[in-house]
Amino acid sequence: MDQQQHPVDSPLPKEDMVGCVMALEAALLPCLPARELQAIDRSPHPSHQNAGLLRTVIHVFADLEALQVDVERHARDFMEAAKKLQLYFIGLQREDQPTKAEKLQKEIAMMEEELKAKNELIKKQERMIQGWRKELEDQLERHNTELERV
Repeated sequence: MDQQQHPVDSPLPKEDMVGCVMALEAALLPCLPARELQAIDRSPHPSHQNAGLLRTVIHVFADLEALQVDVERHARDFMEAAKKLQLYFIGLQREDQPTKAEKLQKEIAMMEEELKAKNELIKKQERMIQGWRKELEDQLERHNTELERV
């Protein structure tokens, strides 16, 4: 029925077009920022309203494209900065890891400290042994003198 009155290839009547534009305007108005809302021509003449809405919609789409480009640029800049930061921390990690020569020097120093501590312990034990030897020699001498008396 409706298709007989309006074939697919024929344009919609002017009233239907105005209705569609007004529906589009009603749907878009809540989404528009304040500056775009102020830019809409509120003329009572429908063709002026349509032109104002069309200019606003074109402005909004242009702003969205610019915003998308800005977001992509910021995302790319962020990723580049993240890569640089990652490389910086990898470099720090490598700097913190000692070289093979440094590892060997540290190990040698630890062994030298251990050797020094053990040598001091050996000297202490030798002094104790010499003290005991002297005590035993003194005790042996006392026993020998006592035996001679008897």
